[in-house]
Amino acid sequence: MRIFTLLIAFTACLFGIPIKDLASTVGVRDNQLIGYGLVVGLNGSGDGTSSKFTIQSISNLLQGMNIKVNADDIKSKNTAAVMVTAKLPAFAKSGDKLDITVSSMGDAKSLQGGTLLLTALRAIDGEIYAIAQGVISVGGITGGAGGRGGNHSTSASIIGGANVEREIPQNFAQTENLSLSLKNASFKTASDIERALNASFQNEVAQALDSRTIKLNRPDDMSAVEFMARVLEQDINFTPENKVIIDERTGTVIAGVDVEVEPILITHKDITIKIAPQSATAQTNSEVDMKDGGVIDPSTNTLRINARKSTVANVARMLNKLGASPTDIISIMQNLKRAGAINAELEVI
Repeated sequence: MRIFTLLIAFTACLFGIPIKDLASTVGVRDNQLIGYGLVVGLNGSGDGTSSKFTIQSISNLLQGMNIKVNADDIKSKNTAAVMVTAKLPAFAKSGDKLDITVSSMGDAKSLQGGTLLLTALRAIDGEIYAIAQGVISVGGITGGAGGRGGNHSTSASIIGGANVEREIPQNFAQTENLSLSLKNASFKTASDIERALNASFQNEVAQALDSRTIKLNRPDDMSAVEFMARVLEQDINFTPENKVIIDERTGTVIAGVDVEVEPILITHKDITIKIAPQSATAQTNSEVDMKDGGVIDPSTNTLRINARKSTVANVARMLNKLGASPTDIISIMQNLKRAGAINAELEVI
């Protein structure tokens, strides 16, 4: 098992960031689609005979092709029942391609190498908006025993695996009441956007209503499309917040290089972490020097960090070398956050 640590530099200085990265246009959103289908061509890793709905689905599929077969004669080990999900973007037109996610419903061991058969994708109103079909490839490392590993082999994505068949009626060009909604509520950011837009247009085109909503007043000499294009591309001064993101499925840890971990002692299962900057404790024979201010004792599963500055990236890398699973790393990071040792927002996806 490997935990890949990607470092993104977040500094305390101001950045010029376009409004489109901080806010979305009210009423312009994706729509969720879902469908039930079958994946065939699996090499014996499909649903077992205990998944009755899979056998029933195969029987219904064959009957729809005028092939009569006794359900008792159907073997489902090369077939898996799956749920297919997708997002229908705003203003999507007929024929556009959509990325889809395929997830097993039964007791299939893996979807690797299978083919998703024609699957209708419906919205909340029950109407069909897209049709999905395609070959499945499960990327990354397949999880092994003990919950360690990378991607789940029973879930996969197909890039461009669905075609849009029905459009959602929209007439954005005639929209009069336009508003922005901040992705993260902030009175300061809302106020900054209001000032920046009013200064750019030299007119009162924006009004912050609360910590998330900015009401827009379109000038009479501009179309809605032209106005929103200029609004969303307007840069404002913004200080990004430190954030630590952990992908539970792949084990990827993303953290800023400035996200420090304060001195602390924490024990999780059989793993002990001791962060003591500039500690004078001598290295023992059983400890392994990590060459970046930390040592690991494999015999006791102890991680000791004596560096002047300890970061989330260092802790994640050392836990990986200690053999911690993704779930262990997530639990440790959450406990470090609860204890106040990490001064950053923690998000598990």
